[in-house]
Amino acid sequence: MGGLRSLAKPFVATGPSGASVRTRLKHLTPQDEKVLELVGAHLGALASKDLKARCAHGLEHSADTWAARKRELTAMSSSRWAGSITKATHDQWALARRCQSAHIQGLQAGIATITHRLSLPVGQKGSKKTPGGYRSRQQWHAKTRRLHVLEDRLAAEQSDREAGIVHVVRGGKRLARTRHHLDTAQLTEHQWRRQWKAERWFLTADGESGKRYGNETIRVSPQGEVSIRLPAPLADMANAKHGRYVLAARVSFPHRGQEWADRVEANRAVAYRILPHSRLRSSGGTPIDVTRARWYLTASWQYPPTQTIPLQAALAEGVIGVDTNADHLAAWRLDVHGNPIGTPRRFFYDLSGTAQHRDAQVRHALTRLLNWAKTCGVTAIAVEDLDFGAEKTREKHGRKKRFRQLISGMPTGKLRARLTSMADHTGIAIIAVDPAYTSRWGAQHWQRPLTSKNRTTTRHDAAAVAIGRRAQGHPIRRRTAPPHPDRSDRRGHRTVQARPEVPGREETRPRIPGPRTRCVPPGCGANAGDQNAQHRSGRSAEHASWQQDSLPLSL
Repeated sequence: MGGLRSLAKPFVATGPSGASVRTRLKHLTPQDEKVLELVGAHLGALASKDLKARCAHGLEHSADTWAARKRELTAMSSSRWAGSITKATHDQWALARRCQSAHIQGLQAGIATITHRLSLPVGQKGSKKTPGGYRSRQQWHAKTRRLHVLEDRLAAEQSDREAGIVHVVRGGKRLARTRHHLDTAQLTEHQWRRQWKAERWFLTADGESGKRYGNETIRVSPQGEVSIRLPAPLADMANAKHGRYVLAARVSFPHRGQEWADRVEANRAVAYRILPHSRLRSSGGTPIDVTRARWYLTASWQYPPTQTIPLQAALAEGVIGVDTNADHLAAWRLDVHGNPIGTPRRFFYDLSGTAQHRDAQVRHALTRLLNWAKTCGVTAIAVEDLDFGAEKTREKHGRKKRFRQLISGMPTGKLRARLTSMADHTGIAIIAVDPAYTSRWGAQHWQRPLTSKNRTTTRHDAAAVAIGRRAQGHPIRRRTAPPHPDRSDRRGHRTVQARPEVPGREETRPRIPGPRTRCVPPGCGANAGDQNAQHRSGRSAEHASWQQDSLPLSL
C-alpha cells in the first residue's frame, strides 16, 4: 500500500463567469449579405496582418508596439474595431503559446517512456505502473528511430519557445490541408474557397459599459434591430446616420433573452459576433453546403462568478455520485451517511457524428441528470476531476489504439464545465473529487453487496458510490456489521469505519493470515516459546519422535 498516491481533497467547483447565446439572422436582403461579406473580408485582412505583426514581435511585445499596431489599424477601420482586432490577436497568440507548452510536455513524456523501455531487455514484462521492454528486436529498432525523431521535434519546439516563435494558421490548419484532399472531403474547389474565406472573416465587437445598448460597433436594440458601424473604407455603403448600416433582420434570444434584455436596457457591456453558416462546420468530416445563406449572431457577456457554498452545506441533503464513461453517466444517490438509496440511474449519450450532435447529446444527458437531482431534493452532485492529457499518449499505451480513442473521446473537462454552467441556476453544487482508485475500490467493496436477484450492479455503478462517498469525506470501504454479543471480545471493534484524520483510511485492509478468532493452534500463540530451550528433563513432545515400546514378557 505504500505505492498509493496521495489523494486531493474534494472541492466545490466554481460557477461560470459569463454567458453566451446565439440566434439566427433571418430575412436578410442580398444587400445585407453583401455588406456583411465586405466588412468581414476587410476586417479579416486587417486581423491577418495584425497577427503576423504580433508573431513577428514575439517576446519583445510591449505596450508601445501594441499602441503602434492599433494606430495603424484605426486609420483603416475605427478605434473600436482596432481594439477588438488587437485583443483577438493577443488571445490567439497566448493560446498558441499554451498549445506549444502542452506539445513540449507531450514530447518529453514520450521521450521518457521510450528511453525507459529501451533500457530494459527485450521481452521483459512490465507492471501496472511501468511498462516493460519491447517485444521484439524489430520493435526495439523502430522505437530507437522514433526516439531520434521526437528528440529533434523537441529541440525545435524548445528553440521556438525560447525565441517566442509560434505557428498559427488563420482559418485552421485542418481546413488548409483539406485543399489537397477535396475528393475525400467531398468539396469542390469553389466550395472550399468560399469556406476558407469565410473562416478568415472577422466580425467581432467587444462590449463597452456606459455606451448605448452596451456596444458602439455592433449594436442590438431591445426591439431586436441590428446595426453595424462600418469601417472607414466602406462608409459609403451606410444606410443610417454616423456611418452605420442597419440590417433588415430582427433578432430575439429565446435562451436567456430576459437577462440579455436587462443588460441592454441598462447599457451594460455585451459583446457580439456575426458569423456565416460555413463557420459552423462539423469536425467529423461531414461536408457542409456553403451555398446556404445563413448568418448567426452570438451575444456574450461577463458577470462575477457565483460564490461557492461550503462543502458541508452542499452535502446537507446527501449527494449524487456520477461516474463518467464513454457512452453514459452512471449515477447513484447517497444519503448523508454515505449509504446508497434507491436504484442506480444511467444517462446515455452518443459521441459519434458531428460536433453539434455530440454537444447536444451531452447537454441532453446533463439535463436529465439535473432534473433527477431536483426531483430527489439533492443539492450536490459529485463528479471526478478527470484529466486524460497525460493518459492518452501513443508511447504509454502502445498499440492500444481503441483504448486511446476511448479516452480521447470521453468528455472530461468539457462535461464538468458544462455541468457547472447548467447547474448554476438550479441551486445544485458540483463537487470535484480525486478520481484515483474509484473504479477499483468501488468494484471491490460495493459491486457484490449491491447486487441482488432483481438488480445487477455494474462496475460503473459501484464507482459512482465510491465517488459520492469520497465527496462526503467517508472512506470507500463499507461499514461492516459488529460482532455478536457471544463473541469473546464482547463487541470490541464494532466497525472498520475510520475517522477522517486517520492516515491511510482510503487504503484497502491488509491481509491478515490465519483464523479470524482468538483461538490459535497449540504452540503458535504469542507466548509460545521454544520448549527445548527451557531447563526441563526430557524433550518436548512436539519435537521428539514417538514410538511405542514393546510389552514386557512378565505380564
